[in-house]
Amino acid sequence: MRLRSSQARTPRRRAGRRSNFSAGDLKRWRLVGPGLATRIVALHLRFRLSRRRMREFLHDWLALSLSVGTLDRTLREAAAAAAPLEKDLIEAVVDRDLLHADETSWPQGAELLWLWVFTSATVTLFVVGKRGREVLDRLLAGFTGWLMSDGWQVYRHLPQRLRCWAHLTRKAQGLIDSYDREAQAFGHQVQNAFDTLIGVIHAARDGPPVDLPSLHAALLDDLHAACVRLLGHRHAKTRALAVELWNDWEAIFRVLDNPQWPITNNEAERALRHWVIARRLMMGTRCEAGSRTFTVSASVIETCPKRGHVPWPYLAGVIAERRAGREAAPLPGL
Repeated sequence: MRLRSSQARTPRRRAGRRSNFSAGDLKRWRLVGPGLATRIVALHLRFRLSRRRMREFLHDWLALSLSVGTLDRTLREAAAAAAPLEKDLIEAVVDRDLLHADETSWPQGAELLWLWVFTSATVTLFVVGKRGREVLDRLLAGFTGWLMSDGWQVYRHLPQRLRCWAHLTRKAQGLIDSYDREAQAFGHQVQNAFDTLIGVIHAARDGPPVDLPSLHAALLDDLHAACVRLLGHRHAKTRALAVELWNDWEAIFRVLDNPQWPITNNEAERALRHWVIARRLMMGTRCEAGSRTFTVSASVIETCPKRGHVPWPYLAGVIAERRAGREAAPLPGL
């Protein structure tokens, strides 16, 4: 038997207005129970199934016939239920002592935007927006911790910043593989310097406190002098790496003062990897409301495991509470 609801026959114009996350909509959506709703969210966001593939799966495996429109409204409802948690997620991000940030391109309709991630040991927040400083200013207002990022210039106004070494060593390897001898020599110098420093950082993490900047001052001075010498080099990539090292010198080598800090931005890159694959299948999102539906749900799904909780029972409880007109339970604690 094919299940239908009054919402399934609602004109497209009214469905568009429901994209605003309102409590009234939550009270009306009753066709799909909270448990099934979270399974639909899991199929779409965790297992990257399209709405039509979800419909096929539910029909073949659970003997449920749900329209594509019903599946779409269920995804929106889950995000609507979790929407009030966005404020808690932002507060948790701002409260961190160490935060990893990264971004990747994200189509929203005909507009090319960016999917941002801010992640730490206990929280992950996704946001779709423009690739500019305004996103950082809006989300990280009041942030006083340390931010690990790549070398993109929009991060440079933050005073407490750490730089990912993996990006720099990959660029050094690119110079080593080039046909320009001076580029090769500089690539080897950068790579050897980082290899040496990575080794002493790992050793310092397991040993007594040590003054790494003083012990390796000669190595750092030689590398800095090479960067200054090559700032105007004719080889574009050699010049670019020299400029990047020179511009971000303090952020790059600040980890020598505290070897317990990370030296790569792998946490943020791993947080984005799943959604980069999903982007190829989903082709991004169609509108601003769709982007927020996606990012709110994804943030809750990724934050719960960091706190030792399975996200699906929690999300089902949030939907049930919000349908009943009550506030959603706070994000699970540690």
